[in-house]
Amino acid sequence: MTRTVPFTLYSRSYCHLCEDMRQALLALQQPGERFEVAVIDVDADPALVARFDELVPVLYGDPEGEELCHYFLDAAAARGWADACAKAAA
Repeated sequence: MTRTVPFTLYSRSYCHLCEDMRQALLALQQPGERFEVAVIDVDADPALVARFDELVPVLYGDPEGEELCHYFLDAAAARGWADACAKAAA
């Protein structure tokens, strides 16, 4: 059975760092898990521009929780979130 791990990536459409972070995140998937990455365009919402603006890309596991990283992927933080999701599902 494949377990789904949710992530939220605050991004911009023209941001190469954003795509780099998404690709690096997907490369962390292990057998039996699938990362579901909701990509949110900050430019579509003035409140998100005010909140994130030059920080993008910004990665969250839980969008209501703490930021996992910004600018570049923190693989340990992302893997920690994925492992915490696995323990919660067990």
